[in-house]
Amino acid sequence: MITKEQLKSSMPHATSANIDKFLEPLNLSMQQYDINNNNRVAAFIAQICHESGSLQYVKELASGEAYEGRKDLGNIIAGDGIKFKGRGLIQITGRNNYHLVGLALNYDFINNPEKLELPGAASMSAGWFWNLHNLNELADLATNESFRQITRKINGGYNGLDDRIKNWELAKKALS
Repeated sequence: MITKEQLKSSMPHATSANIDKFLEPLNLSMQQYDINNNNRVAAFIAQICHESGSLQYVKELASGEAYEGRKDLGNIIAGDGIKFKGRGLIQITGRNNYHLVGLALNYDFINNPEKLELPGAASMSAGWFWNLHNLNELADLATNESFRQITRKINGGYNGLDDRIKNWELAKKALS
């Protein structure tokens, strides 16, 4: 569990309203997906902080056109790139991932993709993605290299790595 004060210290640029909106759903997600020690929580919160702009964005700012026709994401129907652009606190992207997270959370995100923008679904989808990619194991190592590996699994590269590391340091300090 993370307290309101710890979340605020971890994300100093998050608004109080967004912290209030996401605190309970984040705690439920962390409980569901065994993100249950300081190393795991700090890495999870740091990545969410970067991916969501400190809980400000639950929908990718770009149009999603770059994902059009991406068969590796399951975007096989015209318009899928835009329809299934990144949503949630870890930016679930692509028809295949929307389908899989829908199965896991027992909801039809294929026909209701915007529902991934709601605090509960946005938080649970982040935990689902974290769990799917076995990121607790990497978080438990608590090394700079393991954190880089977490970033790569979430981002596909190292975009924003310096910001993510800064967020990680803040989260570790808040939780200590």
